[in-house]
Amino acid sequence: MRPFSAARPVRLRYGAAVVVAAALLTAGLAAPALADDDSPQTDQLWINEPYEQTLPLGTDGGQPQSRTLGVGIYHDNENFTVTDGWLTVDISDLAGVAEVTWPANCTPSGASAECNIPVVPAIGGDYENQVFLTVRAADGAEAGAQGRITYEATATGGPDGTLTAPHESFVTTLTVGAGPDLAIDPVADIKDGQPGDEQTIPFKVTNNGNESTNGFTVKLYASYGLTDLTQYDVCTYTTTDGNNHAPSNEAVCTFDQVLAPGDSFELPEPLTVRLAPHALNERLDIDVEPSGGAQDIDSQNNYAALQIGVGNTADFAVTGDSVSAAAGETATAELSFKNNGPAWFGNLGSGEPVAEVRLIVPEGTTITGVPSGCYPRALDGGYYSKRTGAPRYDCDLRYWVLEDTQRTFAFSVRVDTVLPGATGAVSIHPTFGEFGEYPFDFDPDLTNNTAVLTVN
Repeated sequence: MRPFSAARPVRLRYGAAVVVAAALLTAGLAAPALADDDSPQTDQLWINEPYEQTLPLGTDGGQPQSRTLGVGIYHDNENFTVTDGWLTVDISDLAGVAEVTWPANCTPSGASAECNIPVVPAIGGDYENQVFLTVRAADGAEAGAQGRITYEATATGGPDGTLTAPHESFVTTLTVGAGPDLAIDPVADIKDGQPGDEQTIPFKVTNNGNESTNGFTVKLYASYGLTDLTQYDVCTYTTTDGNNHAPSNEAVCTFDQVLAPGDSFELPEPLTVRLAPHALNERLDIDVEPSGGAQDIDSQNNYAALQIGVGNTADFAVTGDSVSAAAGETATAELSFKNNGPAWFGNLGSGEPVAEVRLIVPEGTTITGVPSGCYPRALDGGYYSKRTGAPRYDCDLRYWVLEDTQRTFAFSVRVDTVLPGATGAVSIHPTFGEFGEYPFDFDPDLTNNTAVLTVN
């Protein structure tokens, strides 16, 4: 099973290594790249290119099918306006492998083209690809043949007036293939569901390859708030227990239908799910793959992740404690988290803890025993070298909490100096780095997100 995700991400990359999640793009959370106050602001130009693509040969000697490659450029710092972008696309390595049809905003010259992008978006905006290349296997190409498209880019703007993408860092590999290519039709997200609703999920799969598939398997993974999956005779249904991963409902369906190139398949009756009373931010994952050991030539379109937003709330709360001890003595302080529901919540995309419980250590005391999942921090959240004796502790929850989850963190607190009424702050925060001070938008009562630890 692939990890549950908030969305299939737009893959903005530095070279081939760094992926920036689409959640940051759509939510506008990506911070500008700012240097120290005494230094000029910085900016950098990047290229978003497909990492690889398989091009099917023609069916029965016919014309090969075309594929569309979306490419674009963007920059880091939204404080700058960047214009007059130019994307250089080099296809010299594709000779005998693939043919490219250039879009209107590209001017070809030999085996390359210059593509104009008048306005270059910042990463914190609504990014969309700006250049769309149409590619297909070259006449006479054989299965397994490979070639590369390389990219360079420049633009006007930034602190120095000109931005240049890192040289020789962006490549798309094209491979000629033969076989079935099962593709799931796009499914629109649902944004306004309500607990108790039954939702119908459109499902259609098409063989875009150049060979038939003799049967195929459909796998459904429904997050915890989705219940009552449609029952099909060819499916096996299971429910996970939620011990190590967020609980879910799963179905594995095996169909023996032959799908020839160009053929499509729809389920014998509509696929439906019901939104449970504890539903909130839900997700339905759909996977499809050929049967009989056949290799799908393009697995990127075999998968869909449908997001289902539900009008519901989850009331997160923390509880502090009150302890007493003489100077030199140690007491146990129990800090608690509870989800009062009615909804559960999970970070199904990032897998990050849903929240962290934070303790600011009371004056005159020292933490000598730290519970599992809690980490020492400097008061400002920075690194602290020792596990005990820190002025602050951040305690991670799992990446999901059910509608009635409770967890207690027990700290050993040594009283060094008796200061009657000394208190330490207890609070709960999202775990999104610098954005961790933002409140939970699903929490209807933020007043119980803070408490105190009182000593003597």
